[in-house]
Amino acid sequence: MIANVSILAEIPEELHETLQGYLESHPDWDQDRVFAASLSLFLMQNGDCDRRAARVYLDTLFNRSVRSNA
Repeated sequence: MIANVSILAEIPEELHETLQGYLESHPDWDQDRVFAASLSLFLMQNGDCDRRAARVYLDTLFNRSVRSNA
């Protein structure tokens, strides 16, 4: 079972405009995919390098559905 959690975040307007431009020129990406990739990469680089974060990052990067792994 894959659980998703909705997050409401405020970001600077400049970042939002840049993200919108990226998404317009990369139709295979959406806002949720970008945030999942970004957050998982941040946690891998700055956290305890949890294997689950690495799995989410790789699955998101290669556009595979994130799956539960034991």
